Amino acid sequence: MKMTILKTSTIALALALGATVILASRPGSEDDNAFVRTAASTNFDTDFTQAAEKTVNEVVCIKSFTSRRQQYGGNGYDPFGMFDFFFGPQQPRQQQPRQQRKSADEDLVQSGLGSGVIVSPDGYIVTNNHVIDGAEKLEILLNDNSSYEARVIGTDPATDLALIKIDAKDLSAISFGDSEAVKIGEWVLAVGNPFGFNSTVTAGIVSAKARSLGTNSTSGSLGIESFIQTDAALNPGNSGGALVNLKGELIGINSAIYSNTGSYSGFSFAIPTTIVKKVITDLRQYGTVQRAILGVTVRELDSKLAKENDITATKTGLLVESVTARSTAKELGLQSGDVITAINNVNVKNRAELVEQLNKFRPGERITLTYYRDNKKMTSTATLRNNQGSTEITKPGEFSELGAAFMKLSDKEKEELGIRSGVKVAGLQKGAFRDAGVKDGFVITEINGKAVNSSDDVEYLYNKVMKDEDADKVMLLSGIYPNSGRKYYYAVNLN
Repeated sequence: MKMTILKTSTIALALALGATVILASRPGSEDDNAFVRTAASTNFDTDFTQAAEKTVNEVVCIKSFTSRRQQYGGNGYDPFGMFDFFFGPQQPRQQQPRQQRKSADEDLVQSGLGSGVIVSPDGYIVTNNHVIDGAEKLEILLNDNSSYEARVIGTDPATDLALIKIDAKDLSAISFGDSEAVKIGEWVLAVGNPFGFNSTVTAGIVSAKARSLGTNSTSGSLGIESFIQTDAALNPGNSGGALVNLKGELIGINSAIYSNTGSYSGFSFAIPTTIVKKVITDLRQYGTVQRAILGVTVRELDSKLAKENDITATKTGLLVESVTARSTAKELGLQSGDVITAINNVNVKNRAELVEQLNKFRPGERITLTYYRDNKKMTSTATLRNNQGSTEITKPGEFSELGAAFMKLSDKEKEELGIRSGVKVAGLQKGAFRDAGVKDGFVITEINGKAVNSSDDVEYLYNKVMKDEDADKVMLLSGIYPNSGRKYYYAVNLN
């Protein structure tokens, strides 16, 4: 049976199962409508009307638009990142100059459909990153049929979340609930726009918590692998919509489904609000997520591992395999063979729960870790650090930090230089390029192995590097100086 996972960050699992992958933000995006209800007694109260009536006014429809040239052009552009995920990065997209886009709406076509949740009366909206990724224009439709154009405040591909804003006032904003207090078996509602049917509500129960879809490596990921699993119906168009409890409180952002058809057939998954609140607060305040890193590689403890390592004091936890230098784990005194069981007295039985807890904190905040060593329970407190090993605020990268302008080359110029691609560095100023030794007139033919032909290509690859969660952010330039007769290489450090 072919299974479909409607979320970019879960494509790897689908491939492993021989799955067909469909992104939820394709025309008619996936959104999970789920009713969740907690059974307090054998007499069930299944009146969901108050929560539904309240929530439909707090969930919006998001239409994304791209230019016809981008949608149908032959440059390998893929607005949802599917080709990058399957086959590695393609040729840089040839973006239309920004000054032309504003007056060229007639050239835009709808390329995706999803949902979003209003989180403040002045127009801030949270949605999935894959709903808005690659869009040149975002149109927001409210439940009262009023429409607005939105701008992107910040995105976080690692958690598949994005914060956008419309210029509006006195909107009905959703109330946040506590996703950690949600119980398995509790009724929930999912609200969104499946197949373009606005303000659709569906119901289900919480099937599982801290559900991992199995895409993270042994070394762990900075992304979300701790979903609320429900049996509420989600379909294309639901991505970015609300998962709420019977009080109408937001407990998750609907993000993915597991399906054999591309439509709902069993399970759906939502990003818990413990993570959502942290991410959107960071995006609004800092422009990028302040992510704390523990600095260990771990394996989930099972009976085989426990027997091999003579662990008898606990049956669950995370077995430490290695500890990174200049990390929080090093300060905590963790060693290979230790078993992590809790952070700030919250149990972490698997990697998904560990990542969820770490996503709640920023570098500079202190945590208390509970772990076992030689079957003895121990606790230790330390300050969390980022992936650079510091507690400093991470600032979003700006293309201007390169300190250069980039001039397009004509076909004749390329032919004279004996190259097929290239842009010329001009107007060099103080910045990353000068620091790396690049000089005016240098013709860049490739960046990180990808051909470049315009300033937009350079900016696209710059943004790709800056979004990478790896510690080292480097642009590797290759090219020539006219009349030099040989190739030159530069490593531009963006850390």
